Parts: sequence; structure tokens; C-alpha cells
Amino acid sequence: MNMSTSDSSNSGNQIMPATHNTGFIVLITLVATIGGFLFGFDSGVINGTVEGLRTAFNSNSVGTGFNVASMLLGCAAGAFLAGNLADKFGRRFILIITALLFTFSGWGTGIAHSSIEFIIYRLLAGFAVGAASVLAPAYISEVAPADKRGALSSIQQIAIITGLFAAFLSNYLIAHFAGGSTKIWLAGFDAWRWMFWVEIIPAILFFFALLLIPESPRYLVATGKKEKAIAVLKKLMGSNAEAKYKEISETIAKDHRPSLKDLRGSNGKVRPIVWLGIGLAAFQQFTGINIIFYYGAVLWQSAGFTESDSLLINVISSALSIVACFIATYSIDKIGRKPMLLIGSIGMAITLGVMSVIFMTSAQTGGGTLKLTGLAGPIALVAGNLFVMFFNFSWGPVMWVMLGEMFPNQMRGSGLAVSGLSQWVSNFAITMTFPIMLTGIGLGASYGIYAIFAVISFFFVWKLAHETKGIELEKMVG
Repeated sequence: MNMSTSDSSNSGNQIMPATHNTGFIVLITLVATIGGFLFGFDSGVINGTVEGLRTAFNSNSVGTGFNVASMLLGCAAGAFLAGNLADKFGRRFILIITALLFTFSGWGTGIAHSSIEFIIYRLLAGFAVGAASVLAPAYISEVAPADKRGALSSIQQIAIITGLFAAFLSNYLIAHFAGGSTKIWLAGFDAWRWMFWVEIIPAILFFFALLLIPESPRYLVATGKKEKAIAVLKKLMGSNAEAKYKEISETIAKDHRPSLKDLRGSNGKVRPIVWLGIGLAAFQQFTGINIIFYYGAVLWQSAGFTESDSLLINVISSALSIVACFIATYSIDKIGRKPMLLIGSIGMAITLGVMSVIFMTSAQTGGGTLKLTGLAGPIALVAGNLFVMFFNFSWGPVMWVMLGEMFPNQMRGSGLAVSGLSQWVSNFAITMTFPIMLTGIGLGASYGIYAIFAVISFFFVWKLAHETKGIELEKMVG
């Protein structure tokens, strides 16, 4: 998908006229970011259901890991294919399909009675998450004016973390009122099944809200639908619609159809900027952040906390994540992208190291659960939450901002597709291996490995990354 927008494709000297319909554009943005909310909810809801899945399907550590991680295979496919599908059928149309997939998979994962059935529904959910992770910000960038694109696009990351918070909170409340995630609750169904069914509500809202917003004007121009394109542009910017239509048309006429071939240089080798994107996406996951999101309840129970306390810790962590995202949004154009990544790597390495030492030096109970005595529990808890905050201040939002900025216009879609694939595959690898590592080398050694990756990520950014703050998109080189 050609991710460059009608504004970023033009000369950096042209400024969006001040007659745009800000209220309508904000409404469109809020609707699109419901996809980000569902992205976060679907990623976080699994956290409180791991014990229920293990009990219901009688799965071992490998089986449990695949039940949790299976969605990420769908995410990789959705992120990689969404661009081409959106170029053929429209951004809004594919987002509508993702809303239906969110609804169907939310119902199916709750009703599943076997691992295979559950995995099929989670793969569908993953495809929706992967597609939404690419298309929601792309759609926003194609309708937002240049002078407000950064602020509006950042709402997507806040929506993702808010979705995580909502999932953790609903998991906690359901487990609290049911007496545990594996207990029978309403209508005779297990509590963990209701945790999945909660998602149906925002998914249906997403579907009907999408029916109220227009298709991307850039897509309409690219597919030769002039009258519809001008009609949408008039809603967005009033009397400047005709001029903007001409501007978009001229830009599209200059471009050849983007393809993966753009990722190779004139020497036939993959461009260095592509390897940088793949590395940034992979390191974002190799620090183990999604172990907190997916396995937080299991992690803290392994460290000696009760299930109720563990689910409450998840709620607190996601609330702190939202705070960190707001700080990042405020800081990114002041501090710069590269410094924020370096700060994040240092902070994550230290906090992961502290957690690793505490978990490795703590005594174990007869059942193998860690027993954190004295200050060990509070220190581990503080370190874990600081780790989450450092991530959401830096690598969480900044990685996606850099990927969206650093690729030249013509290869931005292909670069994001490959980098997104790297991100989701890395996510799958970390998520799949954690239960195996937990039973094999233990919690302390596992977090020690993630700390090492955080250290490596510092040197990776320091040596290879280039600052993109304040640089026009047209001046990016590959």
C-alpha cells in the first residue's frame, strides 16, 4: 500500500489551507482509532484467560504458549496483506471487514471447546489486529491536514493502550465477581469465556461507526472516482476541494505502483534503511514487553502474588502505560526520536535486570512458585511497572513513528509491510517461548535474557539509527 499521504507526497513548502473541517476530521479519527482500541483489547484480553485455557483444554506449556501466541501469526498476515487489500477495495471497506472479524472472533474464542477451535478464532482475530494496526493510522494520515497529522496520528497509540487497560480492567472485574477466571459465572459459562465476549460490544460499535465516515479521498482519487473524491474533500476542507483533488492527482500520476522491489537498491541488495526498520521492529519485541501484556497474570502469580492481585497489577500497569504515552506524545518533537529510544533502552535494561536478580535470588515454595519476602515483592512490582512506563515512553510509540517517517515516500508502504511483519513474527517468537522458558530456565533467567536484548537495542540504535525529527518526508533517503 502506498502509505505516503496526499500531503507528505507534496513539496514540504505547501501548507494545508486553514479551512479544513476540524470537527469532522477529529470525528473520523476517533472512529478509526476504535480499531486501535480493539487492537489493544484483543492483545490484552488473553492475559487473564491463560489459566482458564490451560484448564479447559488440558494443555501443556507448549500448547498454552501456542494458544496465546497463535493470534500473532494472523497479525503478521493481516499487517502484510492489508495494504494491497486496501489498495484494491478501499481503506474503509477493509476496516469494516476487520470490525466483523473482531466481532466473530470475540464470540468464537469464548465459545471454543478445543485448542484447535480456539486457535482458528484467534487467527481471525489476529488478522483483524494486524490489518487494523496498519490501516487505522494510514487512514488517519490520508484525511488529516498536515499541521495536525502528528497529534491526530498519536491518538492511535493512546487508543491501543486504552484498549489494553479496558481488557485488564474487565478481566479483573469478571474474575473478582466470579471468584476466579476458571469459576462458573453468568449463564453457567466460565468467567474466562466472558472475558472474550466483552470485546463484542466495542467491535459492533466499530462496525456501525465506520458506516458513518467516508472512504479515504486518496484511495478514491487513485481509483478514478473523481466525483466521490471531491465530495469527500469538500467535507474535509470546503472550497479548497478542487485544488486538493488536482494536487493529489498530480502526485499519484508521478508515482509508479509501489512494490516490494522498491526495497532493493540499484545494486540489487536490500537497502540499509530496510534492515534498520526490521531491526527496530524486532527489538521492540525482544525486550519482552508483551510478556507483561499477555502473561502478566501468570508472571505475577509465579512470583507469589494471588490471581486477584495479579489481575489488579495488570490494571495499574496499563494505566501507567497511558500516562507514559501522553508524556511521549508531548516529548517526541522536543527531545527527538533517537534520544527517546536510547533512554528507553537504558531504563528497560535496568528494570529488567532488577526483576531478573530478584526472581533468581528468591526462594521457591514446594510447588515451584517463587516466594518474594521482605522488600523483594514491592521492588519487583515497582521495577515491572517502571519497565512498562519506559517502554511506552520510548519503544512503544517511537518505533512506529520512526518507521512511518524514515522510509522514502515511494517505499514507505513496502517498508512498513516488511517491518510490520518483522514486529509480529518477533512478537510470536517471544510469546511462544516464554512458557517454555518459564518451566525450563525459570522466571529470573528469562528476564535476564530480555535485559540483554534491551542492552543490545541501545547499541543498535546508537550505531545505526538516524534522527528523523524535523526532517521533511521528501528528504528521507534509503
